[in-house]
Amino acid sequence: MAEESMESDSLLGHAGSRISRAWHGFLSFAIRDNVLEVALGLLIASSFTNLVTSFVSDLVLPLVSLLPFLHRNLDEKFAVLRAGSNYVADKGYNTLAQARSDGALVLAYGAFLEKVLSFFAMSLTLYAIARMYMWLSHDPIIKNTVRCRYCRKYIGEKALRCVNCSSWQDGREDQW
Repeated sequence: MAEESMESDSLLGHAGSRISRAWHGFLSFAIRDNVLEVALGLLIASSFTNLVTSFVSDLVLPLVSLLPFLHRNLDEKFAVLRAGSNYVADKGYNTLAQARSDGALVLAYGAFLEKVLSFFAMSLTLYAIARMYMWLSHDPIIKNTVRCRYCRKYIGEKALRCVNCSSWQDGREDQW
């Protein structure tokens, strides 16, 4: 009986040390600087995306809807490709949700245009933030590019050699 308890204590001690090593390994992985930076960046990006989406859907799209050829919100614009079972030819559908609930096949071009506007707003905002950061810190994060004169692919403006065709950019190949 004493032999069985010593064996179970040995197994528990071995399992405990494995769990402890696994926990310490996880902590050393999770608390690295780059993992925390990525996690923080994802949180900031998520809240920034919500902010830009709200800007586009709550401020820009209502102003766009005031254009004379749009009679309702842009995100509600759609075209019926195949009518549903309760479709009335004279009246049609009032909303996109009504058409979809009836089983109609719809082309929701307004929602697509809203997403395109949101993409451009996000891109322009990120570009403006990057330019402001470069202006304040003098750290060039947006690098200018030029085309390689031999392979015509884009390379860094200050590159001495092309990363694609490995030709020298200072004209050494022209001298031979």
